Amino acid sequence: MNALVALCHFCELHGPRTLFCTEALHPPSPSPSSQAGAPVPGDRDRDGDREGEGLTMRANSSATQRGEMCDGCRSLPASHPGFMSIDDETGIRFLSHQHPRQPQLFSVVRQACVRSLSCEVCPGREGPIFFGDEQHGFVFSHTFFIKDSLARGFQRWYSIVMVAMDRIYLINSWPFLLRHLKLTIQSLQSTALKVFDGEQGVCPQRAVRINSVFSPAVFPHQRSGNAARSLTSLTQHPNLWASLHSSFSWLLKACGSRLTEKLLEGAPTEDTLVLIERQTEQEEEMSCWEGAEGGDSQSQRHQSESELAHDFLCDDGKLDELPGPKFRSLRHLRQDLGAAEFRQLVWHVLMGNQVIWRGADPGLIQSAFTVLKSLLPVGCVRSVPYSAQYEEAYKCNFLGLSPDVPIPTHVSSSEFSVLVDVSSERSCQISSVGEDIPSLYQFTISSANTQPTDKGPTLLNKLEVALSNENLSVDVVSHCLLCLKEEWMNKVKVLFKFSKVDGRGREDTQKVLTLLGATGPGEEDNVRLLKFWMTGLSKTYKSHLMTAVRGGERSPSQ
Repeated sequence: MNALVALCHFCELHGPRTLFCTEALHPPSPSPSSQAGAPVPGDRDRDGDREGEGLTMRANSSATQRGEMCDGCRSLPASHPGFMSIDDETGIRFLSHQHPRQPQLFSVVRQACVRSLSCEVCPGREGPIFFGDEQHGFVFSHTFFIKDSLARGFQRWYSIVMVAMDRIYLINSWPFLLRHLKLTIQSLQSTALKVFDGEQGVCPQRAVRINSVFSPAVFPHQRSGNAARSLTSLTQHPNLWASLHSSFSWLLKACGSRLTEKLLEGAPTEDTLVLIERQTEQEEEMSCWEGAEGGDSQSQRHQSESELAHDFLCDDGKLDELPGPKFRSLRHLRQDLGAAEFRQLVWHVLMGNQVIWRGADPGLIQSAFTVLKSLLPVGCVRSVPYSAQYEEAYKCNFLGLSPDVPIPTHVSSSEFSVLVDVSSERSCQISSVGEDIPSLYQFTISSANTQPTDKGPTLLNKLEVALSNENLSVDVVSHCLLCLKEEWMNKVKVLFKFSKVDGRGREDTQKVLTLLGATGPGEEDNVRLLKFWMTGLSKTYKSHLMTAVRGGERSPSQ
Protein backbone atom coordinates (compact mmCIF):
# COMPACT_ATOMS: atom_id res chain seq x y z
CA MET A 1 0.00 0.00 0.00
CA ASN A 2 1.37 3.43 -0.96
CA ALA A 3 0.87 4.98 2.45
CA LEU A 4 2.80 6.19 5.44
CA VAL A 5 2.13 5.87 9.19
CA ALA A 6 3.41 8.40 11.69
CA LEU A 7 3.18 9.01 15.42
CA CYS A 8 2.81 12.70 16.28
CA HIS A 9 3.00 14.63 19.56
CA PHE A 10 1.94 18.09 20.70
CA CYS A 11 4.95 19.38 22.62
CA GLU A 12 4.27 21.95 25.35
CA LEU A 13 7.39 23.88 24.27
CA HIS A 14 7.50 23.49 20.48
CA GLY A 15 3.99 22.57 19.33
CA PRO A 16 3.10 19.69 16.97
CA ARG A 17 6.05 17.45 16.10
CA THR A 18 6.52 14.16 14.27
CA LEU A 19 7.98 11.51 16.56
CA PHE A 20 8.13 8.32 14.52
CA CYS A 21 7.41 7.48 10.91
CA THR A 22 7.15 4.17 9.01
CA GLU A 23 7.05 4.02 5.23
CA ALA A 24 7.06 1.23 2.65
CA LEU A 25 9.65 1.13 -0.13
CA HIS A 26 8.66 -1.01 -3.08
CA PRO A 27 11.34 -2.82 -5.08
CA PRO A 28 12.16 -1.03 -8.35
CA SER A 29 10.58 -2.50 -11.46
CA PRO A 30 13.08 -3.92 -13.97
CA SER A 31 13.99 -1.41 -16.64
CA PRO A 32 15.38 -2.17 -20.13
CA SER A 33 18.84 -1.05 -19.05
CA SER A 34 18.82 -3.37 -16.03
CA GLN A 35 17.61 -6.28 -18.16
CA ALA A 36 20.37 -5.70 -20.71
CA GLY A 37 23.12 -6.23 -18.16
CA ALA A 38 23.65 -6.89 -14.48
CA PRO A 39 24.13 -3.88 -12.23
CA VAL A 40 27.65 -2.93 -11.32
CA PRO A 41 28.38 -3.72 -7.65
CA GLY A 42 30.14 -0.42 -7.20
CA ASP A 43 27.09 1.51 -8.39
CA ARG A 44 24.85 -0.31 -5.93
CA ASP A 45 27.25 0.41 -3.10
CA ARG A 46 27.38 4.06 -4.02
CA ASP A 47 23.56 4.18 -4.18
CA GLY A 48 23.38 2.60 -0.75
CA ASP A 49 25.84 5.16 0.59
CA ARG A 50 23.78 7.97 -0.87
CA GLU A 51 20.62 6.52 0.70
CA GLY A 52 22.22 6.35 4.10
CA GLU A 53 23.70 9.80 3.70
CA GLY A 54 20.35 11.23 2.63
CA LEU A 55 18.62 9.66 5.62
CA THR A 56 21.10 11.21 8.01
CA MET A 57 20.95 14.59 6.29
CA ARG A 58 17.18 14.71 6.38
CA ALA A 59 17.05 13.59 9.97
CA ASN A 60 19.38 16.47 10.80
CA SER A 61 18.08 18.88 8.22
CA SER A 62 18.95 22.11 9.98
CA ALA A 63 20.76 23.35 13.02
CA THR A 64 17.70 25.35 14.02
CA GLN A 65 15.55 22.25 14.14
CA ARG A 66 18.15 20.39 16.20
CA GLY A 67 18.29 23.25 18.66
CA GLU A 68 14.52 23.30 19.07
CA MET A 69 14.17 19.56 19.76
CA CYS A 70 13.63 18.48 23.36
CA ASP A 71 13.15 15.05 24.91
CA GLY A 72 9.44 15.15 24.11
CA CYS A 73 10.11 15.93 20.43
CA ARG A 74 12.76 13.26 19.88
CA SER A 75 12.28 9.53 19.43
CA LEU A 76 15.56 8.25 18.01
CA PRO A 77 18.94 9.98 18.28
CA ALA A 78 20.42 11.43 15.10
CA SER A 79 23.06 8.69 15.01
CA HIS A 80 20.47 5.92 15.16
CA PRO A 81 20.17 4.08 11.79
CA GLY A 82 16.45 3.47 12.24
CA PHE A 83 14.56 0.21 11.82
CA MET A 84 14.05 -1.85 8.68
CA SER A 85 11.93 -4.94 7.96
CA ILE A 86 11.75 -6.81 4.65
CA ASP A 87 8.73 -8.68 3.36
CA ASP A 88 10.11 -11.87 1.82
CA GLU A 89 7.01 -12.42 -0.33
CA THR A 90 6.92 -9.05 -2.07
CA GLY A 91 10.41 -7.64 -1.43
CA ILE A 92 8.92 -4.49 0.13
CA ARG A 93 11.11 -2.79 2.75
CA PHE A 94 9.52 -1.06 5.73
CA LEU A 95 11.72 1.72 7.08
CA SER A 96 11.14 3.61 10.33
CA HIS A 97 12.83 6.76 11.58
CA GLN A 98 11.79 10.02 13.11
CA HIS A 99 11.20 11.67 9.73
CA PRO A 100 10.44 10.35 6.21
CA ARG A 101 13.32 9.61 3.89
CA GLN A 102 12.01 11.64 0.95
CA PRO A 103 12.04 15.46 1.24
CA GLN A 104 8.65 15.87 -0.44
CA LEU A 105 7.09 13.52 2.10
CA PHE A 106 8.58 15.49 4.98
CA SER A 107 6.33 18.50 4.32
CA VAL A 108 3.29 16.28 3.72
CA VAL A 109 3.75 14.48 7.03
CA ARG A 110 4.55 17.74 8.79
CA GLN A 111 1.29 19.30 7.56
CA ALA A 112 -0.69 16.20 8.53
CA CYS A 113 0.89 16.32 11.98
CA VAL A 114 0.02 19.97 12.53
CA ARG A 115 -3.55 19.59 11.32
CA SER A 116 -4.20 16.42 13.32
CA LEU A 117 -3.13 18.13 16.56
CA SER A 118 -4.66 21.57 15.98
CA CYS A 119 -7.67 22.16 13.73
CA GLU A 120 -8.68 18.69 12.47
CA VAL A 121 -9.93 17.07 15.66
CA CYS A 122 -13.12 15.22 16.55
CA PRO A 123 -15.41 16.17 19.46
CA GLY A 124 -13.75 15.36 22.75
CA ARG A 125 -10.32 15.65 21.12
CA GLU A 126 -9.93 11.85 21.17
CA GLY A 127 -10.94 9.62 18.29
CA PRO A 128 -10.65 9.17 14.51
CA ILE A 129 -11.10 11.80 11.81
CA PHE A 130 -10.49 12.00 8.07
CA PHE A 131 -9.21 15.03 6.16
CA GLY A 132 -6.98 15.98 3.24
CA ASP A 133 -6.94 17.01 -0.41
CA GLU A 134 -5.53 15.89 -3.74
CA GLN A 135 -2.42 18.04 -3.44
CA HIS A 136 -1.19 17.16 0.06
CA GLY A 137 -2.71 13.70 0.37
CA PHE A 138 -5.50 12.31 2.50
CA VAL A 139 -5.09 11.55 6.18
CA PHE A 140 -6.71 9.12 8.59
CA SER A 141 -5.91 10.50 12.04
CA HIS A 142 -6.62 9.10 15.51
CA THR A 143 -5.84 11.44 18.42
CA PHE A 144 -5.44 10.25 22.00
CA PHE A 145 -4.04 11.24 25.41
CA ILE A 146 -1.20 9.68 27.40
CA LYS A 147 -1.06 10.09 31.17
CA ASP A 148 1.88 12.13 32.56
CA SER A 149 2.14 13.23 36.17
CA LEU A 150 4.30 16.23 35.20
CA ALA A 151 2.24 17.57 32.28
CA ARG A 152 -0.47 20.22 32.21
CA GLY A 153 -3.70 18.47 33.11
CA PHE A 154 -1.65 15.33 33.83
CA GLN A 155 -1.81 14.18 30.21
CA ARG A 156 -0.09 14.71 26.85
CA TRP A 157 -1.66 14.77 23.42
CA TYR A 158 -0.62 12.37 20.65
CA SER A 159 -1.95 11.23 17.31
CA ILE A 160 -1.32 8.41 14.85
CA VAL A 161 -1.82 9.41 11.23
CA MET A 162 -1.89 7.39 8.03
CA VAL A 163 -1.21 9.46 4.91
CA ALA A 164 -2.09 8.22 1.42
CA MET A 165 -2.94 9.75 -1.94
CA ASP A 166 -5.81 7.30 -2.61
CA ARG A 167 -8.89 8.72 -0.89
CA ILE A 168 -11.22 5.82 -1.76
CA TYR A 169 -8.73 3.23 -0.53
CA LEU A 170 -8.25 5.04 2.75
CA ILE A 171 -11.99 5.46 3.35
CA ASN A 172 -12.67 1.80 2.59
CA SER A 173 -9.95 0.86 5.08
CA TRP A 174 -11.51 2.99 7.86
CA PRO A 175 -13.00 0.07 9.92
CA PHE A 176 -9.80 -1.97 9.59
CA LEU A 177 -7.53 0.93 10.56
CA LEU A 178 -9.74 2.00 13.43
CA ARG A 179 -9.87 -1.50 14.88
CA HIS A 180 -6.10 -2.09 14.85
CA LEU A 181 -4.96 1.43 15.75
CA LYS A 182 -7.20 1.24 18.81
CA LEU A 183 -5.24 -1.82 19.95
CA THR A 184 -1.92 0.05 19.62
CA ILE A 185 -3.30 3.14 21.37
CA GLN A 186 -4.84 1.14 24.22
CA SER A 187 -1.53 -0.64 24.75
CA LEU A 188 0.32 2.67 25.01
CA GLN A 189 -2.29 4.17 27.32
CA SER A 190 -2.43 1.18 29.68
CA THR A 191 1.37 1.05 29.95
CA ALA A 192 1.61 4.79 30.63
CA LEU A 193 -1.21 4.59 33.17
CA LYS A 194 0.75 2.09 35.26
CA VAL A 195 3.75 4.43 35.28
CA PHE A 196 1.49 7.38 36.12
CA ASP A 197 -0.12 5.57 39.07
CA GLY A 198 3.29 4.59 40.40
CA GLU A 199 4.61 8.15 40.24
CA GLN A 200 1.50 9.56 41.84
CA GLY A 201 1.79 7.04 44.64
CA VAL A 202 5.33 8.19 45.42
CA CYS A 203 4.76 11.92 45.02
CA PRO A 204 1.22 13.21 44.32
CA GLN A 205 1.70 16.16 41.98
CA ARG A 206 -1.75 17.66 42.51
CA ALA A 207 -0.99 18.50 46.14
CA VAL A 208 2.47 19.80 45.24
CA ARG A 209 1.07 22.18 42.60
CA ILE A 210 -1.67 23.49 44.92
CA ASN A 211 0.84 24.35 47.64
CA SER A 212 3.44 25.92 45.31
CA VAL A 213 3.50 29.48 43.98
CA PHE A 214 2.43 29.51 40.32
CA SER A 215 4.37 31.55 37.77
CA PRO A 216 3.77 31.08 34.04
CA ALA A 217 7.33 32.13 33.19
CA VAL A 218 8.95 29.46 35.29
CA PHE A 219 6.16 26.83 35.12
CA PRO A 220 8.25 24.34 33.12
CA HIS A 221 11.19 24.68 35.56
CA GLN A 222 8.90 24.12 38.54
CA ARG A 223 8.52 20.53 37.33
CA SER A 224 12.28 19.86 37.66
CA GLY A 225 12.93 20.58 34.00
CA ASN A 226 10.62 17.77 32.83
CA ALA A 227 8.22 19.92 30.84
CA ALA A 228 8.72 17.63 27.86
CA ARG A 229 9.21 13.97 28.72
CA SER A 230 9.80 11.39 26.06
CA LEU A 231 7.23 8.69 25.32
CA THR A 232 9.80 6.12 26.39
CA SER A 233 9.93 7.78 29.79
CA LEU A 234 6.15 7.90 30.07
CA THR A 235 5.71 4.19 29.30
CA GLN A 236 8.99 2.81 30.68
CA HIS A 237 9.05 0.55 27.62
CA PRO A 238 12.68 -0.32 26.76
CA ASN A 239 11.87 -1.41 23.18
CA LEU A 240 9.07 1.03 22.47
CA TRP A 241 10.20 2.20 19.04
CA ALA A 242 11.05 -1.29 17.81
CA SER A 243 7.60 -2.39 18.90
CA LEU A 244 5.94 0.53 17.10
CA HIS A 245 7.98 -0.27 13.99
CA SER A 246 6.64 -3.83 14.01
CA SER A 247 3.09 -2.63 14.57
CA PHE A 248 3.19 0.04 11.85
CA SER A 249 4.92 -2.27 9.37
CA TRP A 250 2.30 -4.97 9.86
CA LEU A 251 -0.46 -2.37 9.50
CA LEU A 252 0.90 -1.19 6.15
CA LYS A 253 1.33 -4.75 4.88
CA ALA A 254 -2.07 -5.97 6.08
CA CYS A 255 -3.90 -2.87 4.88
CA GLY A 256 -2.31 -3.21 1.47
CA SER A 257 -3.16 -6.90 1.06
CA ARG A 258 -6.76 -6.87 2.35
CA LEU A 259 -8.06 -4.87 -0.62
CA THR A 260 -6.92 -5.69 -4.13
CA GLU A 261 -7.85 -4.33 -7.51
CA LYS A 262 -9.62 -6.76 -9.83
CA LEU A 263 -10.08 -6.30 -13.55
CA LEU A 264 -13.73 -6.77 -14.49
CA GLU A 265 -14.88 -7.39 -18.04
CA GLY A 266 -17.83 -5.09 -18.40
CA ALA A 267 -20.09 -3.78 -15.67
CA PRO A 268 -20.15 -5.67 -12.36
CA THR A 269 -22.96 -8.18 -11.95
CA GLU A 270 -25.68 -7.91 -9.33
CA ASP A 271 -24.04 -10.75 -7.38
CA THR A 272 -20.77 -8.81 -7.23
CA LEU A 273 -22.51 -5.65 -6.04
CA VAL A 274 -24.43 -7.53 -3.34
CA LEU A 275 -21.27 -9.23 -2.07
CA ILE A 276 -19.48 -5.88 -1.86
CA GLU A 277 -22.40 -4.35 0.03
CA ARG A 278 -22.54 -7.23 2.50
CA GLN A 279 -18.81 -7.10 3.12
CA THR A 280 -19.03 -3.37 3.81
CA GLU A 281 -21.96 -3.89 6.19
CA GLN A 282 -20.05 -6.61 8.06
CA GLU A 283 -17.01 -4.38 8.52
CA GLU A 284 -19.14 -1.50 9.76
CA GLU A 285 -21.02 -3.72 12.20
CA MET A 286 -17.76 -5.24 13.42
CA SER A 287 -16.31 -1.81 14.15
CA CYS A 288 -19.47 -0.86 16.04
CA TRP A 289 -19.29 -4.02 18.12
CA GLU A 290 -15.65 -3.36 19.07
CA GLY A 291 -16.78 -0.90 21.72
CA ALA A 292 -19.51 -3.16 23.09
CA GLU A 293 -18.98 -4.79 26.46
CA GLY A 294 -19.24 -8.51 27.16
CA GLY A 295 -17.02 -11.20 25.73
CA ASP A 296 -19.90 -13.59 25.05
CA SER A 297 -21.66 -11.18 22.69
CA GLN A 298 -18.43 -10.51 20.78
CA SER A 299 -17.66 -14.21 20.41
CA GLN A 300 -21.19 -14.87 19.18
CA ARG A 301 -20.84 -11.98 16.73
CA HIS A 302 -17.56 -13.31 15.33
CA GLN A 303 -19.05 -16.78 15.04
CA SER A 304 -22.08 -15.53 13.13
CA GLU A 305 -19.85 -13.48 10.82
CA SER A 306 -17.70 -16.50 10.01
CA GLU A 307 -20.81 -18.54 9.20
CA LEU A 308 -22.12 -15.67 7.07
CA ALA A 309 -18.87 -15.37 5.13
CA HIS A 310 -18.84 -19.13 4.49
CA ASP A 311 -22.46 -18.96 3.38
CA PHE A 312 -21.85 -16.20 0.82
CA LEU A 313 -18.50 -17.35 -0.53
CA CYS A 314 -18.71 -21.14 -0.38
CA ASP A 315 -18.07 -22.73 -3.79
CA ASP A 316 -17.46 -26.17 -5.28
CA GLY A 317 -13.80 -26.04 -4.27
CA LYS A 318 -14.69 -25.75 -0.59
CA LEU A 319 -16.95 -28.81 -0.70
CA ASP A 320 -13.85 -30.98 -0.33
CA GLU A 321 -13.39 -29.62 3.19
CA LEU A 322 -16.74 -31.04 4.33
CA PRO A 323 -16.69 -34.54 5.87
CA GLY A 324 -18.51 -37.53 4.41
CA PRO A 325 -20.26 -37.91 1.05
CA LYS A 326 -21.55 -34.82 -0.65
CA PHE A 327 -23.32 -33.51 -3.73
CA ARG A 328 -20.95 -32.20 -6.38
CA SER A 329 -23.28 -30.53 -8.88
CA LEU A 330 -26.88 -30.04 -9.88
CA ARG A 331 -26.67 -33.06 -12.18
CA HIS A 332 -25.36 -35.17 -9.31
CA LEU A 333 -28.23 -34.00 -7.09
CA ARG A 334 -30.77 -34.76 -9.86
CA GLN A 335 -29.42 -38.26 -10.34
CA ASP A 336 -29.57 -39.11 -6.64
CA LEU A 337 -32.99 -37.58 -5.92
CA GLY A 338 -34.71 -38.55 -9.15
CA ALA A 339 -35.92 -36.30 -11.95
CA ALA A 340 -39.43 -35.68 -10.54
CA GLU A 341 -38.26 -35.02 -6.98
CA PHE A 342 -35.45 -32.78 -8.23
CA ARG A 343 -37.86 -30.67 -10.29
CA GLN A 344 -40.19 -30.30 -7.31
CA LEU A 345 -37.33 -29.20 -5.06
CA VAL A 346 -35.85 -26.75 -7.58
CA TRP A 347 -39.31 -25.29 -8.24
CA HIS A 348 -39.61 -24.36 -4.56
CA VAL A 349 -36.10 -22.85 -4.61
CA LEU A 350 -36.86 -20.64 -7.63
CA MET A 351 -40.23 -19.54 -6.20
CA GLY A 352 -38.58 -18.30 -2.99
CA ASN A 353 -40.19 -20.89 -0.70
CA GLN A 354 -38.35 -22.12 2.40
CA VAL A 355 -36.31 -25.26 1.66
CA ILE A 356 -35.74 -27.38 4.78
CA TRP A 357 -33.34 -30.32 4.92
CA ARG A 358 -33.47 -32.47 8.04
CA GLY A 359 -30.86 -35.12 8.71
CA ALA A 360 -27.90 -36.26 10.79
CA ASP A 361 -25.15 -35.42 8.26
CA PRO A 362 -24.41 -31.65 8.24
CA GLY A 363 -21.84 -32.05 5.47
CA LEU A 364 -24.33 -33.63 3.08
CA ILE A 365 -26.97 -30.98 3.82
CA GLN A 366 -24.51 -28.11 3.41
CA SER A 367 -23.29 -29.53 0.09
CA ALA A 368 -26.91 -29.68 -1.11
CA PHE A 369 -27.41 -26.04 -0.14
CA THR A 370 -24.21 -25.02 -1.91
CA VAL A 371 -25.46 -26.65 -5.11
CA LEU A 372 -29.00 -25.28 -4.81
CA LYS A 373 -27.85 -21.73 -4.01
CA SER A 374 -26.24 -21.54 -7.45
CA LEU A 375 -29.79 -21.35 -8.86
CA LEU A 376 -30.48 -17.98 -7.22
CA PRO A 377 -28.92 -14.51 -7.23
CA VAL A 378 -26.76 -13.90 -4.18
CA GLY A 379 -29.18 -11.26 -2.90
CA CYS A 380 -31.97 -13.85 -2.67
CA VAL A 381 -29.98 -16.28 -0.51
CA ARG A 382 -30.51 -16.39 3.25
CA SER A 383 -29.07 -19.59 4.64
CA VAL A 384 -28.76 -21.32 8.02
CA PRO A 385 -26.62 -24.37 7.17
CA TYR A 386 -27.38 -26.44 10.28
CA SER A 387 -29.41 -25.60 13.36
CA ALA A 388 -30.78 -27.30 16.46
CA GLN A 389 -34.05 -25.37 16.25
CA TYR A 390 -36.42 -24.20 13.55
CA GLU A 391 -35.88 -20.72 12.08
CA GLU A 392 -38.71 -18.73 10.52
CA ALA A 393 -38.88 -18.23 6.76
CA TYR A 394 -38.19 -14.50 6.96
CA LYS A 395 -34.76 -15.31 8.42
CA CYS A 396 -33.71 -17.95 5.92
CA ASN A 397 -34.93 -19.70 2.78
CA PHE A 398 -32.36 -22.50 3.20
CA LEU A 399 -32.52 -24.25 6.57
CA GLY A 400 -30.66 -27.34 7.76
CA LEU A 401 -31.96 -29.12 10.87
CA SER A 402 -30.85 -32.02 13.02
CA PRO A 403 -33.10 -35.09 12.74
CA ASP A 404 -34.83 -34.63 16.10
CA VAL A 405 -36.05 -31.06 15.45
CA PRO A 406 -39.86 -30.91 15.03
CA ILE A 407 -41.38 -28.85 12.24
CA PRO A 408 -44.10 -26.40 13.42
CA THR A 409 -47.62 -27.13 12.23
CA HIS A 410 -48.00 -23.81 10.40
CA VAL A 411 -44.88 -24.66 8.40
CA SER A 412 -45.68 -28.26 7.53
CA SER A 413 -49.17 -27.22 6.37
CA SER A 414 -47.91 -24.25 4.35
CA GLU A 415 -47.59 -24.36 0.58
CA PHE A 416 -44.60 -22.03 0.79
CA SER A 417 -42.19 -24.60 2.21
CA VAL A 418 -40.75 -27.98 1.29
CA LEU A 419 -39.17 -30.54 3.62
CA VAL A 420 -36.47 -33.03 2.64
CA ASP A 421 -35.99 -35.74 5.28
CA VAL A 422 -32.63 -37.51 5.02
CA SER A 423 -32.58 -40.89 6.71
CA SER A 424 -29.55 -43.18 6.83
CA GLU A 425 -29.85 -46.65 5.33
CA ARG A 426 -27.21 -47.95 7.73
CA SER A 427 -26.90 -47.76 11.46
CA CYS A 428 -23.10 -47.81 11.40
CA GLN A 429 -20.96 -44.75 10.92
CA ILE A 430 -20.20 -43.86 7.33
CA SER A 431 -16.48 -43.77 6.67
CA SER A 432 -16.23 -44.41 2.95
CA VAL A 433 -16.50 -41.26 0.86
CA GLY A 434 -16.45 -43.11 -2.45
CA GLU A 435 -19.78 -44.90 -1.93
CA ASP A 436 -22.92 -43.76 -3.76
CA ILE A 437 -25.23 -41.45 -1.80
CA PRO A 438 -28.43 -43.44 -2.72
CA SER A 439 -26.91 -46.55 -1.12
CA LEU A 440 -26.27 -44.64 2.11
CA TYR A 441 -29.30 -42.35 2.43
CA GLN A 442 -32.98 -42.24 1.65
CA PHE A 443 -34.63 -38.92 0.73
CA THR A 444 -38.30 -38.12 1.40
CA ILE A 445 -39.66 -34.85 -0.02
CA SER A 446 -42.94 -33.49 1.32
CA SER A 447 -44.85 -30.24 0.80
CA ALA A 448 -48.40 -28.95 1.22
CA ASN A 449 -48.20 -27.25 -2.17
CA THR A 450 -50.90 -28.44 -4.58
CA GLN A 451 -49.89 -26.31 -7.54
CA PRO A 452 -48.43 -28.32 -10.45
CA THR A 453 -44.70 -27.86 -10.93
CA ASP A 454 -44.41 -29.39 -14.41
CA LYS A 455 -45.33 -26.26 -16.42
CA GLY A 456 -42.80 -23.66 -15.38
CA PRO A 457 -40.94 -21.53 -14.82
CA THR A 458 -39.23 -21.20 -18.19
CA LEU A 459 -35.79 -21.07 -16.56
CA LEU A 460 -36.36 -24.47 -14.91
CA ASN A 461 -37.53 -26.01 -18.21
CA LYS A 462 -34.37 -24.86 -20.00
CA LEU A 463 -32.18 -25.99 -17.10
CA GLU A 464 -33.65 -29.49 -17.15
CA VAL A 465 -32.98 -29.76 -20.87
CA ALA A 466 -29.32 -28.95 -20.21
CA LEU A 467 -29.06 -31.34 -17.26
CA SER A 468 -30.64 -34.24 -19.15
CA ASN A 469 -28.22 -33.82 -22.06
CA GLU A 470 -25.34 -36.12 -21.13
CA ASN A 471 -23.21 -34.68 -23.94
CA LEU A 472 -22.88 -31.44 -21.94
CA SER A 473 -20.24 -31.48 -19.23
CA VAL A 474 -20.81 -30.11 -15.72
CA ASP A 475 -18.83 -26.97 -16.57
CA VAL A 476 -20.92 -26.32 -19.67
CA VAL A 477 -24.12 -26.71 -17.64
CA SER A 478 -22.75 -24.27 -15.05
CA HIS A 479 -22.09 -21.68 -17.75
CA CYS A 480 -25.53 -22.32 -19.20
CA LEU A 481 -27.08 -21.68 -15.77
CA LEU A 482 -25.03 -18.48 -15.42
CA CYS A 483 -26.35 -17.20 -18.75
CA LEU A 484 -29.93 -18.07 -17.78
CA LYS A 485 -29.57 -16.22 -14.48
CA GLU A 486 -28.17 -13.13 -16.20
CA GLU A 487 -30.99 -13.24 -18.75
CA TRP A 488 -33.67 -13.35 -16.07
CA MET A 489 -31.93 -10.79 -13.87
CA ASN A 490 -32.09 -8.37 -16.80
CA LYS A 491 -35.82 -9.08 -17.05
CA VAL A 492 -36.11 -8.43 -13.31
CA LYS A 493 -34.42 -5.04 -13.73
CA VAL A 494 -36.82 -4.07 -16.51
CA LEU A 495 -39.85 -5.13 -14.48
CA PHE A 496 -38.57 -3.29 -11.38
CA LYS A 497 -37.99 -0.10 -13.34
CA PHE A 498 -41.38 -0.35 -15.04
CA SER A 499 -43.58 -1.34 -12.08
CA LYS A 500 -41.85 -0.06 -8.94
CA VAL A 501 -40.06 3.07 -10.14
CA ASP A 502 -42.36 4.31 -12.89
CA GLY A 503 -45.52 3.05 -11.14
CA ARG A 504 -47.24 1.70 -14.28
CA GLY A 505 -50.60 -0.07 -14.10
CA ARG A 506 -51.43 -3.75 -14.44
CA GLU A 507 -52.26 -3.59 -18.16
CA ASP A 508 -48.95 -1.96 -19.03
CA THR A 509 -47.12 -4.44 -16.81
CA GLN A 510 -48.78 -7.33 -18.63
CA LYS A 511 -47.57 -5.93 -21.95
CA VAL A 512 -44.03 -5.73 -20.59
CA LEU A 513 -44.23 -9.35 -19.38
CA THR A 514 -45.28 -10.38 -22.87
CA LEU A 515 -42.39 -8.45 -24.32
CA LEU A 516 -40.00 -10.14 -21.90
CA GLY A 517 -41.22 -13.59 -22.85
CA ALA A 518 -42.63 -14.34 -19.40
CA THR A 519 -46.18 -15.10 -20.56
CA GLY A 520 -47.64 -18.29 -22.03
CA PRO A 521 -47.19 -21.72 -20.41
CA GLY A 522 -45.92 -21.33 -16.87
CA GLU A 523 -46.75 -17.62 -16.80
CA GLU A 524 -47.77 -17.67 -13.14
CA ASP A 525 -44.48 -19.31 -12.16
CA ASN A 526 -42.50 -16.84 -14.26
CA VAL A 527 -44.14 -13.88 -12.56
CA ARG A 528 -43.51 -15.35 -9.10
CA LEU A 529 -39.87 -15.89 -10.01
CA LEU A 530 -39.48 -12.32 -11.25
CA LYS A 531 -41.05 -10.87 -8.11
CA PHE A 532 -38.91 -13.02 -5.84
CA TRP A 533 -35.70 -12.20 -7.69
CA MET A 534 -36.60 -8.54 -7.47
CA THR A 535 -35.80 -8.75 -3.75
CA GLY A 536 -32.23 -9.71 -4.64
CA LEU A 537 -31.38 -6.50 -6.49
CA SER A 538 -28.49 -4.60 -4.95
CA LYS A 539 -29.02 -1.40 -3.02
CA THR A 540 -26.51 0.25 -5.34
CA TYR A 541 -28.63 -0.49 -8.40
CA LYS A 542 -31.87 0.63 -6.74
CA SER A 543 -30.30 3.85 -5.49
CA HIS A 544 -28.78 4.59 -8.90
CA LEU A 545 -32.13 3.96 -10.58
CA MET A 546 -34.06 6.21 -8.21
CA THR A 547 -31.44 8.96 -8.53
CA ALA A 548 -31.62 8.80 -12.33
CA VAL A 549 -35.43 8.99 -12.26
CA ARG A 550 -35.43 12.00 -9.94
CA GLY A 551 -32.85 13.71 -12.12
CA GLY A 552 -35.01 13.08 -15.18
CA GLU A 553 -38.03 14.57 -13.44
CA ARG A 554 -36.16 17.76 -12.54
CA SER A 555 -34.55 18.31 -15.91
CA PRO A 556 -37.67 19.59 -17.81
CA SER A 557 -38.31 22.31 -15.22
CA GLN A 558 -34.71 23.38 -15.41
